[in-house]
Amino acid sequence: MTPGLCPITGEAAALVQEVSPALLRGLWRRTFGVEPTPLPATRIGIWRAPCGLVFFAPAMEGDAAFYAALYRRLDRGGRLRRAGRDRAEYPHAAARIAPGDSVLEVGAGAGAFARLIPQARYLGLDPNAAVYAAPEGAVSAEPIAAHRGVHDVACAFQVIEHVADPLGFAREMLRCLRPGGLLMLGAPLWPSAMTAIPDFAFNAPPHHLSWWSEPAMRALAARLGLTVEEIRLLPPVPAQPLIHWMGRLAPIKAAPGGPWFAARRAWYASLAAAYGLGRAAAALLPLPRDAAPMFVFMVARKP
Repeated sequence: MTPGLCPITGEAAALVQEVSPALLRGLWRRTFGVEPTPLPATRIGIWRAPCGLVFFAPAMEGDAAFYAALYRRLDRGGRLRRAGRDRAEYPHAAARIAPGDSVLEVGAGAGAFARLIPQARYLGLDPNAAVYAAPEGAVSAEPIAAHRGVHDVACAFQVIEHVADPLGFAREMLRCLRPGGLLMLGAPLWPSAMTAIPDFAFNAPPHHLSWWSEPAMRALAARLGLTVEEIRLLPPVPAQPLIHWMGRLAPIKAAPGGPWFAARRAWYASLAAAYGLGRAAAALLPLPRDAAPMFVFMVARKP
């Protein structure tokens, strides 16, 4: 990823703010108790592209040690795995899959999506497949390059925001499809409750490297020569209410256009208050029926 150029279109992007790696490192350590590796040695720019993509550059993907530590922290009592069984995109993606379809899910985790599509032939790819002793679907650690041109559907739910080269990632998925096959992608939405939480390390490198919108998804499809069949903005699911409540109840909210990170005591206090209030609300209140969208989901067809 070249700083200042959109990783989808190559167009010049506008610099919204710069963030020091020391600030991100401190936020990760204090809020999640993990070491964010790797981070660039230089200041990290947050850029807004004309297509509606917000991205961090230079960008470096989180390594195995970072994710092992983060998942241990988040999965206390099995919370992460329970939440992962219910993603906002799942029912809409499942409705698109016909009996007998060959479905490839990239970044599949434990393969929870497989239980929604018993009519299909499912295979999940995940570099950490060995972590899931009892996966819900067939999950393999083999490389995506082993699946050229053999699937009817290729999907990735909340994965593309983790990669430094989203165009290259989507192009590799496209190569797995037969002509006329469907590419389905889901990602956290910008702007949303997630981007309103100030100093929210979970939405920053080395975890999230880009923030997505409907125009950004359309730009990606156009760059790949795909026909967009559907784009939906989806609210959070009841199994994952915390970020909704944090964004709604944060005493100080980041503006949709930024800045989103700052070394300010008031922002640190707001982040702490958002977490405390959000946990209480998530435990006591149902997710509102009119909860604002937090994810964007695209279905596009290969020629």
